[in-house]
Amino acid sequence: MQDGLKYSLLALAAPLALGAQSAGDRPNVILIYADDLGYGDLSCYGAQAVSTPNVDRLANSGIRFDNAYAAAATSTPSRYAMLTGEYAWRRAGTDVAAGDAAMIIKPEQYTLADLFSEAGYKTAVVGKWHLGLSEESGRQDWNAPLKRHTKDIGFDYSYIMAATADRVPCVFIEQGQVANYDPTAPISVSYAKPFENEPLGRDRPDLLYNLKHSHGHDMAIVNGIGRIGYMKGGGKALWRDEDIADSIVTKAVEFIERNQSEPFFLYLATNDVHVPRFPHPRFRGKSPMGLRGEAIMQFDYTVGQVLQTLDRLGLTENTLIILSSDNGAVIDDGYADSAEELLGEHKPSGHSRSYKYSAFEGGARIPALVHWPKQIQQPSVSHEVVSQIDWIASLAKLVGSTLPEGAAPDSRDALQAWLAGDATEPLHIITQAANKTLAIRLGDWKYIQPKGGPKMIPWGPEIETGNSDVDQLYNLAEDLGEANNVAEQHPEIVAKLKAILKSEQAKTKTE
Repeated sequence: MQDGLKYSLLALAAPLALGAQSAGDRPNVILIYADDLGYGDLSCYGAQAVSTPNVDRLANSGIRFDNAYAAAATSTPSRYAMLTGEYAWRRAGTDVAAGDAAMIIKPEQYTLADLFSEAGYKTAVVGKWHLGLSEESGRQDWNAPLKRHTKDIGFDYSYIMAATADRVPCVFIEQGQVANYDPTAPISVSYAKPFENEPLGRDRPDLLYNLKHSHGHDMAIVNGIGRIGYMKGGGKALWRDEDIADSIVTKAVEFIERNQSEPFFLYLATNDVHVPRFPHPRFRGKSPMGLRGEAIMQFDYTVGQVLQTLDRLGLTENTLIILSSDNGAVIDDGYADSAEELLGEHKPSGHSRSYKYSAFEGGARIPALVHWPKQIQQPSVSHEVVSQIDWIASLAKLVGSTLPEGAAPDSRDALQAWLAGDATEPLHIITQAANKTLAIRLGDWKYIQPKGGPKMIPWGPEIETGNSDVDQLYNLAEDLGEANNVAEQHPEIVAKLKAILKSEQAKTKTE
């Protein structure tokens, strides 16, 4: 964070009965954050059509959660909330970001990276970012060091994709500048208009030799795949989609190796399951679900490479690994990759209703695993309702730190739930759909606020939005598929949850 804008942390508190460690014995922390990985996409959650042995290793010797949630049903707001401890719906400009968006998290905001940095950890983010870079949207100079990047919000090291694999610019950014920059091919990016003489996917389908689009994704062509947004240049800096996972895990492993003698925090944000799905050839033909299944296998391979590195360096015992996803699954999200056709009996959302983008459970209910052999000796399945919004406050307790006043306003200490699989009292959690419809869960009850709009996502995928003009109330213990709206039968529960939601919304400051 910039000088004069940093918060100050209090000194490390005395070790707690659960979690907080002495300065010389604190765990390394690795947050493996998958993209568009659904609750039912892992074999430890019941998947039959794909095997994920490395993720299963975490589950078989850690805690697996069956009531875990991202803070939102789409990428940018869920990542914003997770890193800042503030619900994204409280702040303007936190919707799904373009590749040339300005930095959404400001240097003066306190982040999960700041927490670990000020507690004496080396910090890194490797992989998908999707929270904007530099100071002004659409005004970045991609041919020079960016004026604002992840270093300004607590990360010592970064090797990131500016946004997502389906959005330009299609280059990695290392320490605030384009990795492997090619001066013979200067980079230009626009989300407003195409560049002259640069072919577009909508006009030149013959150039889409790797993947064709099913909806959208018909602008710039990179590596034989159409993208969102316009781009020219890049040369040798352009990524090859089939090598993205290897690039990410290589940099993650290098960071672990460099910092093996001191505590480190690694935010490892994979891309694999997000479109365009184009995994490395070594995974091809190994899943009956085609490219999407192979992408899940590739994600599992990344987890395996991290575990092998920790084993080799003798770090496994005292490394806390949290594995989760940024939102629910999505099948056809814009590319003709046969994901729908090859889905078979596989249920990416498990028994939940709908998918990514939705206010229904499939939008934000996600897999979550915690693995820390030194602390967690008995594997278990936790039924506690937990949310990623609480990670920053919980991890502050873990390292014995006190959050600065005003930081992480929506995050609560849920360390007991995350590390022991149980909690002393239920906490309500709020989730946000793509159109900012809010839902709240408390215990077995889930309430979705009334909000008009289409019943199906309007831009292409066959996904229910969860929109309704009336109150929706579901008892998830009895009706995980949200088939029976029982709002009229339980007006007192509706009133209670509406009051909590209204109280939370009233806390939002007008900017």
